[in-house]
Amino acid sequence: MDDRPAHWDGVYETRDEAALTWFETEPALSVELIRKHAALCDPVIDVGGGASRLVDCLVDTGYRAVTILDLSDAGMNVSKCRLGPRTDQVRWVTADVTKWNPDQAYALWHDRAVFHFLTTEDDRKAYVTRLLSALRDGGKAIIMTFAEDGPEKCSGLPVMRYSPTGLIETLEAIAPGALRPVEAQKHVHLTPKGHEQRFQVSVLEKTGR
Repeated sequence: MDDRPAHWDGVYETRDEAALTWFETEPALSVELIRKHAALCDPVIDVGGGASRLVDCLVDTGYRAVTILDLSDAGMNVSKCRLGPRTDQVRWVTADVTKWNPDQAYALWHDRAVFHFLTTEDDRKAYVTRLLSALRDGGKAIIMTFAEDGPEKCSGLPVMRYSPTGLIETLEAIAPGALRPVEAQKHVHLTPKGHEQRFQVSVLEKTGR
């Protein structure tokens, strides 16, 4: 889908940050999991970070090697304007994760809601290839997707829905033995309008196999 950047630029350019369905004033669960699985000196990447306030929290917490990857310049510009002078403390990468070529090894990969937009097998394989290339052996991947009883669409696009077991089965079919499940949980996100969105949240470890 070559028009992905244009689609997401349009979303960010026509809607206020706080009106986006995925908006969180403070992404508490993401921060909790990142702090649990990565030290402050560890290189961390937030895939699909866009306008998310996770970057603010990571910088404020003391993470010193944060990369934000998103295919929308408009989305990342929202975060850059919000951060002001602290923008220089973050590495910003504009890229489609399915086409991106990682140039460093990360200790932690965080994806709050990118993988569930990948509705073709080719895109899912490309994502996993980049994840494994970017993550060092023993590194952790936090992947959040809509749960089996979550929304069927988001921002006008269809999504895939997963249980933790279903996510593992999908990843295992693409890269057998490469990722080991560490923990999983359910999560309910309340949109700015008060609607519930049900997620599954999985933490996986790269095995080096």
